[in-house]
Amino acid sequence: MSSRIVVGYTATDAGADALALGARLALASDSSLHVVVVLPGEERSVITPPDAGYDRYLREQAEEWLTGAAATVPDAVRVRTHVRFGESFAAGLLDTAHDVNASHIVVGAANGGRRGRHRLGTVASELLHSADVPVVLAPEGARRIDPTSGITRITAAIGLRPGADLLLEESVALATATGAELRLVSLVAIDLPAGIAGNESAASHADEVFVHARRSLPKGVDAEAVVGLGDSVEDAVAHLSWEPGEIAIVGSSRLARPRRLFLGSTAAKMLHELPVPMIVVPRTRKKKKGAEA
Repeated sequence: MSSRIVVGYTATDAGADALALGARLALASDSSLHVVVVLPGEERSVITPPDAGYDRYLREQAEEWLTGAAATVPDAVRVRTHVRFGESFAAGLLDTAHDVNASHIVVGAANGGRRGRHRLGTVASELLHSADVPVVLAPEGARRIDPTSGITRITAAIGLRPGADLLLEESVALATATGAELRLVSLVAIDLPAGIAGNESAASHADEVFVHARRSLPKGVDAEAVVGLGDSVEDAVAHLSWEPGEIAIVGSSRLARPRRLFLGSTAAKMLHELPVPMIVVPRTRKKKKGAEA
């Protein structure tokens, strides 16, 4: 059974970025796409009391947006659209993801971000501190990349902390599904005192990380291993090579609750300089169930 990808859509550039990235992922992995607009639920503020006529107008407008959005998705992608009511946009996306048993939720950057970079808005921030499925962050400008261009490389930022094995498993699965190359990056060689001793210690730790990771790779799967060097996380990320069709994948912070996301400090710093989409995965996995495509 193919995977299902949920896209949080708004009629904005950020919504177009999320939709384009979601379509590219769906096409590359033979997944179906569920495009969602979330409207305020019944438990709304007293400032905006329920009004049947206004609610009907909002729904019609949302359906019109979704029709236009679906028309931009390549014909080869199976698309379903949803108008969802929820206490928040993030809550509505999570509810939809649970209903369709989605593998990922895709959202765009907040307004005002630099082209090709991330700027977390309210929806992304809420998802990154509560979601129990991987969240895909589309950088500003993702809409300008042809959805048919595919996914060329999956870069996993790995370490030895709890959850690393699951992160590697998710990275291998995504690389296999999309036909992309797999690259393992260690950012442990950062924030260390300058000097040979610090660099040697970092390199030794990176070697340990890569040895452990390669032992965990399935038979027949290979991966390039690269150490990110720099005076800071941002500096290390900026000095790595990144392809236009690449996606980075990181694990949730060790502070996360079981089966929930929590954006760690390293991942948050990576976002400042990362020019490609980022996927954040929970440290532990919940049991999957079947669902209709």
